[in-house]
Amino acid sequence: MDEAWRSELAEFISIPSVSADPAHREDVKRAGEWVCDVIRRIGGTAELTPFGEKELALGEIRASSGADDAPTVLCYGHFDVQPPAPLELWNTDPFELTIRDEWAYGRGITDDKGQVWILLKAAQRLAEAGALPVNLRFACDGEEEIGGHTIVDYLAVDDRGADAAIIFDGGMLELDKPAFDLATRGLVGFDVTVDTGDRDLHSGMYGGAAMNAIHVLMRCLSAVLAGPDGRLPEPLRAGIVPPTADELAQWATLRPGADEIGLQGATPLDAKAAEEFYVRTWAESSADVNGILGGKPGLRNTTLSVHAAGEFTVRLAPGQDVETIGAAAEQLVRDAAPPGAKVGVTWAGAPPGRVDPDAPAIRLGLDAFEKAIGVRPLLVRSGGTLPIMPALEQKGIPTILTGFGLPESDVHSPNEKFLVRYFDAGIDAAAELYTAFGDLPT
Repeated sequence: MDEAWRSELAEFISIPSVSADPAHREDVKRAGEWVCDVIRRIGGTAELTPFGEKELALGEIRASSGADDAPTVLCYGHFDVQPPAPLELWNTDPFELTIRDEWAYGRGITDDKGQVWILLKAAQRLAEAGALPVNLRFACDGEEEIGGHTIVDYLAVDDRGADAAIIFDGGMLELDKPAFDLATRGLVGFDVTVDTGDRDLHSGMYGGAAMNAIHVLMRCLSAVLAGPDGRLPEPLRAGIVPPTADELAQWATLRPGADEIGLQGATPLDAKAAEEFYVRTWAESSADVNGILGGKPGLRNTTLSVHAAGEFTVRLAPGQDVETIGAAAEQLVRDAAPPGAKVGVTWAGAPPGRVDPDAPAIRLGLDAFEKAIGVRPLLVRSGGTLPIMPALEQKGIPTILTGFGLPESDVHSPNEKFLVRYFDAGIDAAAELYTAFGDLPT
C-alpha cells in the first residue's frame, strides 16, 4: 500500500459513520458521499440516493470498451460501522488509521470500509489501464450494522439487474485460507407472552393448584428446541436442502469442530455436536432462547407469577421458507401450552440464501482467486443471516460472498484490525475477479 492510497483509506476510516447512534446520522451520509466521490474520481458516475428513509451510494463504472455488450457486475458493501465503545479498551483512536506490527487498526477497517475500499481500488486499477472488461454497478448502504432493509427493498424494484454480484464482507477461515460463502441461514424471531391469571399469588396458598405462567412458558419454549440428537423437531426442518458431497468433502478439511467450540470456551450441546459442527451451523436449522422475563429475578420470593414473556429465534437452513417455519414454530408453542393459559405469539423473519456451486460465476471466481493469490478458496456456508443474499438469489444473480478479514481481526470489538498485506492481495484478487467475469454469459 503506497502512501497516497494509505491516506485515502485513512480519510474513509476517519468518518465516524456509526449507524446505531442517531447523533452520527450526518456522518453516515458523509461516508456514503465519500464512496460516491471515489467512484467519480475513477471515471464513473455516482450519487448518494435517497431510498425510503435512508440513502444508498449508487454508482456505475463502465467497461473500458464494448460496454453495451459487456457483462454487468454488482458490487455491494456497507459504509456504516459498529459503535467503538468501550473506548478505554482501544489502544489507538478508533477513527484514526494506525499501522502497527503488520496490522492496520481502526473501526471499520475489516467490517466493511477496508473491504469496500479494496473493491474500489481494484476497479480503479483496471479502469486506469483501460482493461476493465465489465460494467460495474456499486450499491452500498449505511445501515447493515443495524439490520437495515433498504438495500433489499432497492433490489426488489431494481430492473437493471446484473450477471453476477460480489460482496467483500467476509473473511478467511484462517491465515491464507480463503473461502466463498455459498449460503447464509435465514432467521425468524419470535416473541411469546403467557398469562395465567389476574394477579400474582402467594405460592404457599396457591402453589400446586394454580397455573404458573413461567412454568407454562418453559414448556412452550422447550417444544421448539433440539432433541437429544441435536436436531430440531421435524416441522422445523421442513425444506432443508442438504449439502452436496463436494461441500462435505471440503468441510472435512477444516479445523475440527471440537476445536472450534473449544476456542470459544463453549460446551458441546451433545456427544455428536463437535463431529457435526459444520453441518449443524451451516446446513441445519437451529433454535435458541434469547431471553426470558418473569417473576423477580435476583430476589428470593415465594410468588406464583401469572405473567411471563420470552424471545427465541430459529435459524433457517438453505431451502427453508420463513412463512412455513414461522407457522410451524408458532403451532408447536401453542400446542405445548395447557388449556386455560393465554399464549400470544408474534414473529417476523428473513429468508436463507444459497448460490449454486456450479454457477459459472463461482467457477470463474475460484479460478480468479487461485490465479491472484495462489490459493483456491474453499466452498463453505455462513451460519449467520445476510438478507441481501436471498434478495440477490431471488433476482437470479449469482453472488460471491468472500473477504480478507481473519478470525483474529476483532470485528465488532475494540482494536479492530486488518492484516496490511491483505490489502494488496485483496486488490489483486478483486481485479482478477473483475477480469474473469468478462467471460460471464450475458
